[in-house]
Amino acid sequence: MEVETLKRLYTPEEYLELEEKAEYKSEYRDGEIVPMTGGTTNHNHIAGNLYAHLKFGLRGQNYRVYIGDVRLWIPRYRQHTYPDVMVIQGEPIYTGSNTTTVTNPSLVAEVLSKSTQNYDQGDKFLYYRSIPEFREYILIDQKRYHVMQYVKTADGQWLFTELESESATLSLQLVEFQIALKELYEQVNFADIEE
Repeated sequence: MEVETLKRLYTPEEYLELEEKAEYKSEYRDGEIVPMTGGTTNHNHIAGNLYAHLKFGLRGQNYRVYIGDVRLWIPRYRQHTYPDVMVIQGEPIYTGSNTTTVTNPSLVAEVLSKSTQNYDQGDKFLYYRSIPEFREYILIDQKRYHVMQYVKTADGQWLFTELESESATLSLQLVEFQIALKELYEQVNFADIEE
């Protein structure tokens, strides 16, 4: 006889209270708390390279750039997540009483890992698309030179561009910004990646 175990579901408020005291980060997915796996050095290099180039490239403009520690709340799907890099046009809109959770990114970038790539390309993209300000999604493979870019057009369609060579350049549509994949992948050692 099989015994079915019941998962405990949490409210967003319970999750936030637990997250404030936690030693590691977790995402909130409509009642479930999902621990985040640790990142690799390659993941860190890619996210850091994009963040640094964006931060300096957008200096003096009306954009805010955030890296992995700022939480995003997606109310329609009851999701709390930590995107690798976010860009907010104008001022951030916070939820709650502190400045740890935003709701209005225009651009999100995720560095893909073996454990998250299907989620990042599937359900997570669906959740992000429910954010009214969201207009550009960048997915960066850490195993090889490969970047997928989704851009929302004025009529609500999503255009897809794929870059697959070291000599390619990622040109963002949301902001006037370009980065060569060689710079995006600086210090990444593809030989260090486990399959």
